Amino acid sequence: MPEPTKKDETPNGEKESVATDSSEAPMPTPEISLEVSPPPPEQPVETEGKDPQPIEVIKPVQPEPVENGSKEPEPEAVVVRAKEQVESVNSEVKEEAQSPCSPPLPATVKEEAEPVVTEVNQPPEPVVTVVTPPPPPPPERVVTDVTQPPEPVVTVVTPPPHPEPVVTEVTQLPEPVVTVVTPPPQPVVTEVTQPPEPVVTLVTPPPPPPPPEPVVTVQVTPPPPPADKDDDATTNTPSPPPPPEDANTAKKLSIELPMWSLGEGQAPEDLDKPVDTPPLSSLLIERPQGGSITVGGDISFVAKVEAQDLLRKPTIKWFKGKWMDLASKTGKHLQLKETFDRRTKIHTFEMHIIKAKDNYAGNYRCEVTYKDKFDSCSFDLEVKELEQSQSVDIRSAFKRSSEGHEDAGDLDFSGLLKHREPKQDETPEVDVWEILKSARPDQYEKIAFEYGITDLRGLLKRLKKTKKEEKKSEAFAKKLDPAYQADKGGKIRLMVDLADPTVELKWYKNGQEIRPTPKFIFEQKGTQRILVINNCGLNDDAAYSVAAGEEKCTTELFVKELPVKITKEIEAVKTTVNERIELECEVSEEGAQVKWCKNGVEVPTGPRSRYRVKSEGLKHWLIIDDASKEDTGTFSLMASGGTSEAKVQVELKPLKIIQDLQDMTVLLGQPLKMHCEIFPGNVPGRWYRNGQLIQSNDRINILQRAKNHRLEIVNSTIHDAGDYTFVPEGYSQSLCAKIHIVDPPRVHLESLNFPDNTVTIVAGNKLRVEIPISGEPAPRVVWMKGERVILDSGHRVRAETFSDHTSLTIDIAEKEDTGNYKIVLQNEAGEAGASVKVKVVDIPDPPEVPLVTEVGGDWCSMTWEPPIYDGGSPILGYFIERKKKQSSRWMRLNFDLNKETTFEPKKMIEGVPYEVRVFAVNAIGVSKPSEPSKAFVPLAVTSEPTMLVVDDVTDTTVTMKWRPPDTIGAAGLDGYLVEYCIEGTDDWRVTNKELTEKTKYTITGLPPEAKILVRVRAINAAGASTPRTLQHSILVKEVIEPPKIRIPRHLKQTYTRKVGEAVNLVIPFMGKPRPKVSWLKEGETVDPTQVTIRNTDCDSIIFIRKAERKHSGKYDMKVEVENHVDTAIVDIQIVDLPGPPQCVKIDEVWGGNVALDWTPPKDNGNAAITGYTIQKADKKTMEWYTCIEHYHRTCITITELVVGNEYYFRIYSENMVGLSEGATQTKDSALIVKEGMQLKNPEYIDHDFKEPPKFTQPLINTFAIAGYNATLNCSVRANPRPKVIWMKNKIAIIDDPRYRMFSNQGVCTLEIRKPSPYDGGMYSCKAINDLGDALVECKLEVKGGFTFSELMQRGVPLHLIDKYMSETKAVEQPEK
Repeated sequence: MPEPTKKDETPNGEKESVATDSSEAPMPTPEISLEVSPPPPEQPVETEGKDPQPIEVIKPVQPEPVENGSKEPEPEAVVVRAKEQVESVNSEVKEEAQSPCSPPLPATVKEEAEPVVTEVNQPPEPVVTVVTPPPPPPPERVVTDVTQPPEPVVTVVTPPPHPEPVVTEVTQLPEPVVTVVTPPPQPVVTEVTQPPEPVVTLVTPPPPPPPPEPVVTVQVTPPPPPADKDDDATTNTPSPPPPPEDANTAKKLSIELPMWSLGEGQAPEDLDKPVDTPPLSSLLIERPQGGSITVGGDISFVAKVEAQDLLRKPTIKWFKGKWMDLASKTGKHLQLKETFDRRTKIHTFEMHIIKAKDNYAGNYRCEVTYKDKFDSCSFDLEVKELEQSQSVDIRSAFKRSSEGHEDAGDLDFSGLLKHREPKQDETPEVDVWEILKSARPDQYEKIAFEYGITDLRGLLKRLKKTKKEEKKSEAFAKKLDPAYQADKGGKIRLMVDLADPTVELKWYKNGQEIRPTPKFIFEQKGTQRILVINNCGLNDDAAYSVAAGEEKCTTELFVKELPVKITKEIEAVKTTVNERIELECEVSEEGAQVKWCKNGVEVPTGPRSRYRVKSEGLKHWLIIDDASKEDTGTFSLMASGGTSEAKVQVELKPLKIIQDLQDMTVLLGQPLKMHCEIFPGNVPGRWYRNGQLIQSNDRINILQRAKNHRLEIVNSTIHDAGDYTFVPEGYSQSLCAKIHIVDPPRVHLESLNFPDNTVTIVAGNKLRVEIPISGEPAPRVVWMKGERVILDSGHRVRAETFSDHTSLTIDIAEKEDTGNYKIVLQNEAGEAGASVKVKVVDIPDPPEVPLVTEVGGDWCSMTWEPPIYDGGSPILGYFIERKKKQSSRWMRLNFDLNKETTFEPKKMIEGVPYEVRVFAVNAIGVSKPSEPSKAFVPLAVTSEPTMLVVDDVTDTTVTMKWRPPDTIGAAGLDGYLVEYCIEGTDDWRVTNKELTEKTKYTITGLPPEAKILVRVRAINAAGASTPRTLQHSILVKEVIEPPKIRIPRHLKQTYTRKVGEAVNLVIPFMGKPRPKVSWLKEGETVDPTQVTIRNTDCDSIIFIRKAERKHSGKYDMKVEVENHVDTAIVDIQIVDLPGPPQCVKIDEVWGGNVALDWTPPKDNGNAAITGYTIQKADKKTMEWYTCIEHYHRTCITITELVVGNEYYFRIYSENMVGLSEGATQTKDSALIVKEGMQLKNPEYIDHDFKEPPKFTQPLINTFAIAGYNATLNCSVRANPRPKVIWMKNKIAIIDDPRYRMFSNQGVCTLEIRKPSPYDGGMYSCKAINDLGDALVECKLEVKGGFTFSELMQRGVPLHLIDKYMSETKAVEQPEK
């Protein structure tokens, strides 16, 4: 069956274009109420069966097509079926219609094994039709039952083609007849108001002749027009009232169909389900009352709750119907308000409905909850319409409501439909399909509105499949019908008639070709080809097509699933707890989907549920293995064709006490275990202590195993004593026992949190020690110190005892109070004792006088002895203070305690006398200071000399030099002492008897070729510093140092100076002994009159006072030390202004342009010519103007000259110094001719620069190291640009990540990343263009190999690894 399309989409998913004058959404389905009035009491009619059952609404199904399949699929219909049908009745009513919009044809009624089906297709105008039966048969007893008729009645209601009410009454006949539709003589219509869609047909059995005919009333309530979001807050259908029990009153069946508004009522199948709500309690002191208003009016509903006993605000919910919560629908039409009066303690809840609409009418409900309390109240709202004139303006009736506001766009049909009177005349038959097929798409909506077609989307979906204009088929004489319908498990025949019997035929299902199987059978009768589908299932509901050659025709098959009926009802069960319950029911179809419910709520059947569901064939079971009292209720099984119910009652078994509770006496802190045993097992119960319920926690465990019940308390306390009671749940009997708790005396010293039970007190303070005690009954307490008992009547030391603790009090602690105090406790349960140690502490004595053992420049080292008495507490550390001797202000040196008896004061001033003293510190406080030490003066020696190096060495002397010490200090520096010793000995000899103040000293009188060590000390008033010793020995021997010229960086390039500037160059050098320096210019000796040269031990200077151009040239410097020589070249360039250009001439004059040509100057000033400056002058004024500067070429074209003038030109040359002093002028002038002069452009032949590739630099054989990148380079010249291909062993290298190729300005480079010996071989580079190609080759050898495992890790193929290993061995063997 095709899937329904969305609201705004066509069947193909495209947006549907709708005309502006049509409604934007399909009209909602109204509520339909059926009322059956029984005959008068004086002529009673016997009634069979139970009370009327609520009618079930089945999902819409497609009507069955007739056998020839010519019937088009009709719009969806609403089918109303009775819940119970009589199996013995077999009848079926079939009705054919040429089109879904055509008037109904005469119906033929015959008896078959199917329910009675009546289809009514309405005319475009409202019609009331009554089918009149033939004369009644002889009087006989007729039994009339609405809900259980003798023949199952199925009513098919098809939406009408026009939004106008149609009511049809059909009276069933005892014999098949042909029914003719005639105007009704006396139709009974009550409250018929604008039904936009529904058509209701009711079939009832004929009444007996004597009693009056029962009246069947069809009540159709129109739905409201589509409302906006705020309107949805109150939009719903009223809840259906329960059927009355009085048989004489009218029985009303209410059917709620889906409404196109947000306020939908409860679904029909949920009418019998109970609503799960908490038990009712009285919370509402004022309940909302029902009311009535007119359309557009306002109304308020008020509910009040008293909050006298409530701790917080209760929760309130407003509902419409049974389920729609109005809290989410608040807006401009619905407002909810809450207030609280603190004086009266009353919560007031209000619901305001503003500008009500007719669809706001219905049943409302107010629910109030607070914790476990619940209260509810229902009330009704009636919305009355304003009386209007009978005349209707059709334009105002179809105008869009609330134009320009939030509701704009909704069409209001109610104004038009309300006052239309149903027409009695029959509308002539019109084939709407043919009209739609021939109409344009923009006229579809207009036609649908004209002929009352409400399901426009479904119509367009069908029309799209049949819209194509049927052309005369060459292959088919008769095609497939547009649609077929079959029952599930039935059989269907799809037939086509071929025009050409020889054509090949193929059948398809959803595009897949169908092969002959027992399910799909192909038949052939003459030109007819038939596809037979046996045992139709839901998976056969699909699109079928048949292809004959190039042509193809399609159809759709709809498979209708029959309802599942209940063939065996559930039996009621009455049992006791812990028993097994099995509820069995049998249905009419195997594998049917059913639902088990308890009290209207679906039974959970998950893996952790107590309920198990089992099915076998047609039977279904609901199993409860261990029944409990909560399982009492009504269980039902719901199938698509009916419901079966049965009551289950579970009662308790009689209680039997197997083992009663026992009285117990338990020690405090010991576990308490109570046990009892009852029958039946698995009965829960509750434990009570002194009437208070006992809850399980970390200390109390409540256990139950079958019939055994246990109460376990891990650590019993005094509060656990009392009367215990166990009450089985559901029984009035109880089990009781008495528990006593006994506790011997105890002293709880652990609560003191003192180490080793020692209490420390500072002397002079008050001490009070409180020790918790316990015992039942309360024990007697005695305090003792030694053999002396401490009484509670003492003055300074006393003991006191209370109910839960005892205390020792010492008002003023003294040193003698230190000692052990004993506590003794006695009661009837036993005796206990403990001891507490009291320690009285004080500050320590001062330490001994400190001694200063060592003095530095700004520090000293001191030590002292600890105090004799530590005050009863260990010494924690010391504080040290110092002061200048002449001052009385002491300064603390350490803020953190010094735990040692030594200390080094720092940051003192040299030369100033100081004194120090010490404080001892314990846990109590700081002692008095010690006596001051003797005065001392800080002085410091200097630091060692720095940068000691050898300056010179001869055969008998060694010259040393150094730098002064970094730190000298206040004592100053008197001088240096130089010492030496022979290597290998420790005999240091002083070389200078008197201190030397210089930082350089020559040690004389040394034995030749001896090795000595040298050190230097700095001396001041504090003494000698630590020596600075040379790290290596010195050989007493003249050392030859080869010469080395250190050319400055700026002299490594040409040294340029202008004529007349001074030249002063300093070139340093090294060498020992003193090197010999010589200079040459261009291979000749330098003339000392022109250039001055001065040489020292470490450099050479060239000086030229006034440079001239003849001083330019290369100067060769040579430095010699014995046989060692070093040379350097200094290039000096002296530059001057250049001369003027030569031979400036005018090549050509045309138009306003002059072409000039010249030759470079003869004298360039000893520097390259950098450009030229061209100037022009009019012959009349001879004023020169610059045309261009810094021009590099020797020819130029001067443009933009004035026609008629005559010009001269001159040119200056320019180098790095500047412009030449003079300029060269043209001998002739250039006359700019006014007219008649035309320039003839010479013809040039373009040079052909094309050439084939040619390598200007070939590849070179290369050696590479394994693991290091290698590059191969070559250069090629070609035009056009060639394509470069790199090859290894004549195989092109393409997309290999180990290679990178570059080409820049003809230079080709191949980079090999981390090559291995495998990468060695012949590499070639080939360049190709349109004129030819060229090739160069080289050999690459990679040194340093890899192991077999390394090659495997790199992913080298095995055959290449074998080849590489064999080549490596072959290379290694000749080398060996």
